[in-house]
Amino acid sequence: MQLDGETILFPVIGDPIAQVRSPRFLSEILATRGVNALVPPLHIHADHMTAAMESFRHMQNVRGLVITIPHKMASLAFCDVVSDRARFVGSVNVIHKDSEGRFIGDNVDGIGYLDGIKALGFEPAGKTALLIGAGGAGSAVAFEILDRGAAHLTISDLDETRLSRIVSALDEKFPERVAAGSNDPTGMDLVANVTPCGMREGDPFPSDPALMSPETFVADAITRPEVSPMVAAARAKGCNTMTGAGMFNAEAERLVDFLLGEGLPSDPAEQAAA
Repeated sequence: MQLDGETILFPVIGDPIAQVRSPRFLSEILATRGVNALVPPLHIHADHMTAAMESFRHMQNVRGLVITIPHKMASLAFCDVVSDRARFVGSVNVIHKDSEGRFIGDNVDGIGYLDGIKALGFEPAGKTALLIGAGGAGSAVAFEILDRGAAHLTISDLDETRLSRIVSALDEKFPERVAAGSNDPTGMDLVANVTPCGMREGDPFPSDPALMSPETFVADAITRPEVSPMVAAARAKGCNTMTGAGMFNAEAERLVDFLLGEGLPSDPAEQAAA
């Protein structure tokens, strides 16, 4: 791993930022690929996002960004080009800055989450699922659960406005297979937490493990603590589980590909011109 005047920067931005795994692991992947680049963590408050994003546009050695909570939805508005997937879920978690200084965004959270679950032996096709969290990452995971054939998805979120938005959008694409509901896991084949709940000592369970069946697969997106309280309680009941590390590990290579300009979405304006 290099660090010199030619080092390219791909900051990861969030609030908080102490929990992220990206700086070390994405930097290691870049080094393995022979790219002189680092992924530094930057703690940016929501009130300062506009100033920060404008600054990144003008920093010549900043070639992209990784976005984490709570900036994924807000970051969509700063992009010049976004993938159909990111536009649909209303958020981005990775941005490539091209040679013209344009921000090109995508959201691969859902792909990483479901690829991580798949690697542990669970497939959502034909199954029932409960998702807690309808934010930027949660919306992407919801899309992917349904896109991979889940029979029905219930989404729970305290923010009724954003919950209604994503349920309405998903219902248009996946009719009669999605609904808003409570965080009750009774009868669910998959319970997926995509909220920060569980990161702080004393947080309630996102969903009550006492109501889960041992056959329920339980997944959590948080990476600190390494094993969330909900995952620990689910394991004690005999459930198969995925920690936040499982999601991140499945997603990391895709993030690096995008940062380096691979698999970018087409610009609709360029498509029209063609």
